[in-house]
Amino acid sequence: MTTGSVGPRLFSLAWPLVAGNLLQTAYNIADLFWVGRVSAEAVAAVSLMFPTTWLFVSVAIGLTAAANAVVSQHIGAGNERRAEHAVAQSVLLALAVAGFLSTFGLVIREPLVALIGAEGAVFDAAVAYIEVIFLAIPFTFLFFVFRSSLRAAGDTKTAMWLVATSAGLNIVIDPVFILEWGPFLGLGARGAAIATFISRGLAAALGLYVLVDGGWGIRLRLADLRPDVPVLRRLVDVGYPATLDGLTRSLAAVVFVAFVARFGAVATAAYGVGIRLMSVSWTVSGAVGQAAATGVGQNLGAGRPDRAARVTWTGTAGAMAVLFAAGALVFAVPGAVVRAFIADPAVVEAGVDLLRIIAPFWAFLGGLLVVQGGFRGAGQTNVAFVLSVLSRWVFRVPVAVLLAYDAALNPVDVNGLWWALAASSVVTFVIGVVWFHRGSWQDVVIEDRDGSTPTDTDGAESGREPTTASPDGVDTDGEQTVAHPEGVDDDGEPTTN
Repeated sequence: MTTGSVGPRLFSLAWPLVAGNLLQTAYNIADLFWVGRVSAEAVAAVSLMFPTTWLFVSVAIGLTAAANAVVSQHIGAGNERRAEHAVAQSVLLALAVAGFLSTFGLVIREPLVALIGAEGAVFDAAVAYIEVIFLAIPFTFLFFVFRSSLRAAGDTKTAMWLVATSAGLNIVIDPVFILEWGPFLGLGARGAAIATFISRGLAAALGLYVLVDGGWGIRLRLADLRPDVPVLRRLVDVGYPATLDGLTRSLAAVVFVAFVARFGAVATAAYGVGIRLMSVSWTVSGAVGQAAATGVGQNLGAGRPDRAARVTWTGTAGAMAVLFAAGALVFAVPGAVVRAFIADPAVVEAGVDLLRIIAPFWAFLGGLLVVQGGFRGAGQTNVAFVLSVLSRWVFRVPVAVLLAYDAALNPVDVNGLWWALAASSVVTFVIGVVWFHRGSWQDVVIEDRDGSTPTDTDGAESGREPTTASPDGVDTDGEQTVAHPEGVDDDGEPTTN
């Protein structure tokens, strides 16, 4: 991503991510499709638990953002051996955090589901679903880190095939576990979770094999799995704002679905369909944002901030063009789209209202995600976090309460919730664009000297170590040096602007 025309390079990096995310979306849609053949209550249960699950899984967003920023900047600076060492430390951190969250989620699963507002059959199905999903959290975290590490090294195609394998397996075994045929005789929502557990376990195992083998661009070396406190601290420093970002977004999604649940099972089922279709915008723009993060990280590591900016603007324009077209298509035939998931006339009617409101605004939500990807690639995860807070907690949740409820907080108009979604995406997109244009994100997050240098099996450092540039750009050994970008001190530390 540091040479050649930006557009083709970005497309080459992004299309496997788009394909992988589309497969992931198909994975989620398949769950809802087959559960929709069971009952509206089962659909409502899965719909309620989708954002709740991501409240936990979103912590992995911080780990992947940290891994991507640190690894890609080391790659751009030529420090391949340090990039591999950072990958191993990311795996250690992911395992520790995932183990804690999985245990914690299992302990609080029933109070958590009750707090969201599920009752009766919906409560039972939701608990049965989420307790299996909590068991799958370690697999999910590991897979996220594997994908991020490969992406940071510029290999997005391998990650795409890993997602394809996992999603394909999930789609095939979903009906076996969910419907009332086969050896498991209709496990409903729990069956969907079991299929997810199996497919994510396979994805984690394949990802581990790919990294340990090392033939796909970056290697996980077992010797690097010893805890390295300075590197772990750096990953935490870069990653915790992204973790807070993910938690903020997921908690807002939980609050929002609780707002929806107060309008009944029909509105909740319609929202479940709508949120899966909205994931089209996340699929495209999220993938382009991930590619932009890699491009920004590598170019900042190579001392090319202007090119890093071009990567982000090119990705934003491309993603928005695609999403305007997708939104127009859904706006034209909303009834047919909803009926593909569930035939209940009341749910179809509610779903049509939802899609006609939010589909025209998908592009703005998508554009924001790409801009946030640019910030994350620069290691400015705190800015992406602030944008998420503004989007969800300033321009969405309060507006939703204002438009959908009366002064006594009684449900009045569910469409007010959908208008709040639309408004928040437009306002926050404008803020994100202006913020990125200011250019305050152009510092780097890696150090040139952060302690001992990891070595390969021959004891030699396999990556090229940048040195402080001499006036003629050549160090004392006659090797070309890499100058520190503006805003970075002689130790590679970002300076205060």
